[in-house]
Amino acid sequence: MHILMYRWKAYNYRDIEQTFLLLGHTVDNIEQELGSYDVSPEFERVIEEKIRGTHYDMVFTVNYFPLISNVCERTGVKYVSWTCDNPLISMYHESVFHACNYIFTFDKTNYLEFRGMGVKHIWYLPLAVDTERMDALLGAPEKPERRNATQDSEMRKYRGDVAFVGSLYERNSYDKIKNRLPEYLRGYFDAVMEAQLNISGANIVEPMLTTNILEQLQEYFQLEKSEGSFSDLGLIFQTTVLGFKIAEIERRRALIELSKHYRVNVYSNSDVSDLLRIQYCGSVDYWSEMPKVFRMSKINLNFTIPNIKSGIPLRIWDVLGCGGFLLTNYQAEIPYYFKEGEDLVCFDGLEDLCEKVGYYLEHEEERKRIAWNGYHKVREKHSYIERIHTILDTVAGEDAK
Repeated sequence: MHILMYRWKAYNYRDIEQTFLLLGHTVDNIEQELGSYDVSPEFERVIEEKIRGTHYDMVFTVNYFPLISNVCERTGVKYVSWTCDNPLISMYHESVFHACNYIFTFDKTNYLEFRGMGVKHIWYLPLAVDTERMDALLGAPEKPERRNATQDSEMRKYRGDVAFVGSLYERNSYDKIKNRLPEYLRGYFDAVMEAQLNISGANIVEPMLTTNILEQLQEYFQLEKSEGSFSDLGLIFQTTVLGFKIAEIERRRALIELSKHYRVNVYSNSDVSDLLRIQYCGSVDYWSEMPKVFRMSKINLNFTIPNIKSGIPLRIWDVLGCGGFLLTNYQAEIPYYFKEGEDLVCFDGLEDLCEKVGYYLEHEEERKRIAWNGYHKVREKHSYIERIHTILDTVAGEDAK
């Protein structure tokens, strides 16, 4: 099979490409910065010329791009996409109904939403991890009873008790507009965000953005939409504005509280100057350094951004695939694939998080056993080979109908 992939900065792009190659397929790449996911005449011309000049069996992208779907529909080529972010504003576009599309989404709530809209070519597919790539970099994890074997100096520098890798979202849109909002709306949004922070495994922001609230908000927040888009003010505001602000509040509160009692390493590009007790370790490269943090930290933290309603984010798969111990907020889809307390550990709120960090720092053997179980679960059942086979079998099955 000859595949054309649009290459951008998605973290799992390289693993997917390598899996296609491993399975014997040929992959060509096309790479270009996009100012818009919906319309880019120059890029549409480039990709259309590429398609018409070579026989491709499919075009593949991580996440969904309406302009690529439009080109594939015109040229009669299959367009296969697999999401790693949710919700994708780009999916709320009339092009999702094209017959050329084969859309795979990692969030089941998102899948059900679009199926309910009448999108036929959409399937639910969780994300994955390449444990062989991790093992090649780190060495295969040792059994719990053999842990603490000697590590080279390059690995030892990433050791720590508690580690958080990621953004603190301090450059969020809410902070830019809040001073323009009337006192009532500011108070209302603050209350909505506080309520969301106290609920695990469910998103309550969307129903709280009532028609009355959105009508008032229109005076202060301008919605920019391209032709063909059917995203609305509620969707944009809850995700690109409130969602990122909620993530900032949750992460800062957690890191501040944890750092009062434990040694916390933070690996980030964000401004952490107000987090006085944390150990700021700078940013780490996703491919060469982040796996070492996950392997060498006693506890790895995950805070799923509330925009991901039920799905399991890539960070969870990455930590487990490195053989790291994971402490994460609860997501509705976690029980489908993992046993809580055996493969990973979930926390419910700030107090529970602090208690569990203390417990698992003290109970080393239990912590190591859970990390070992999580690693083996993803290695055996959640590889990219498994997922890509599912994608290709699904596409082939649709063709046979």
